Amino acid sequence: MDLSNLNAVERAQMEQLIEQKQMKDFLRMYAGLVDRCFNDCVNDFTSSKLTSKEETCVTRCTDKFLKHSERVGQRFAEQNAQLQQGGQGR
Repeated sequence: MDLSNLNAVERAQMEQLIEQKQMKDFLRMYAGLVDRCFNDCVNDFTSSKLTSKEETCVTRCTDKFLKHSERVGQRFAEQNAQLQQGGQGR
């Protein structure tokens, strides 16, 4: 995003809004990860600790979720780069 046409105060406000949005997005992603992996993996409520099976499931679930998120981010970056290149050729 090009913020060069804004004055210093407007730029600072816009950067703060962007940071807040990024933090909300991160927290939403984290909450989704916790919710999904907990619901998929935790079945035994007779103990305060995870069973080894539950712990393995949570580890696999988080790894898979994070790898998926990373790949999605890469694809968005690739698409953005293609769009940027397409816009410069005009």
